[in-house]
Amino acid sequence: MKQYNSCYRYALLLGMLLIEPIVQAAEVKVAVAANFTDVARELVPLFKQTTGHTASISFGSTGKLYAQIGNGAPFGVFLAADSERAWRTEASGLAVEGTRFTYAVGRLVFWSSTSGQFNEGESYLRSASFKRVAIGNPKTAPYGHAAKQVLEHLSLWSEVEPKLVRGESIAQTFQFTATGNVDAGFVALSQVKGWRERGTLWTIPQKYYSPIEQQAVLLSKGRDNPAAIAFVDFLRSVAARKVISSYGYGVE
Repeated sequence: MKQYNSCYRYALLLGMLLIEPIVQAAEVKVAVAANFTDVARELVPLFKQTTGHTASISFGSTGKLYAQIGNGAPFGVFLAADSERAWRTEASGLAVEGTRFTYAVGRLVFWSSTSGQFNEGESYLRSASFKRVAIGNPKTAPYGHAAKQVLEHLSLWSEVEPKLVRGESIAQTFQFTATGNVDAGFVALSQVKGWRERGTLWTIPQKYYSPIEQQAVLLSKGRDNPAAIAFVDFLRSVAARKVISSYGYGVE
């Protein structure tokens, strides 16, 4: 009888240990900059496989996501496309101090979905032979701001501005370009890699624009959420960094 009770207790304990991870599994809502869409979709199942937690992703321009966070949106983690908005959330008390870090360094490219659209991007822009070029809104989209810096570096902003089609986010900018509604567009290298179709590409020299340091931060609403904490840690992992770099981002 004692042996039976001992076996029973052992089976009960083992069952509790097996169930425990499921009970403790949590979910986090993550605000993600639009340029990181394809990467995030690949990271989410890897995150669940690695930690047992789940993440639901909301994509948008960094500026709009920042505004939503300020208005009380229930996000636990913020993956911005720049360092400024991540810093602002921390400085204003919307994020946990000391959790901000660079998870990716973005690359800006000039791309057309049509093969042979141009021989060299800079010469093409100077020729002004195009009808329309897509750009992210420089006020809300960090990649749009970087694109404006490129045109200003080339002393072409005033000349090209009348032909610019502005996307609310870099995702919309890429959509304009991929569908051929514009001749070419300033988009993220990661988007072109995610598209995996041929076109015409100019990888813009990084000295033409300020480094696009994309920073993540644990938001105050995720302070006590184990899934939010785990997601921030997961972004620093070797597995996550490998996926991020495969899309053309720099990782520190």
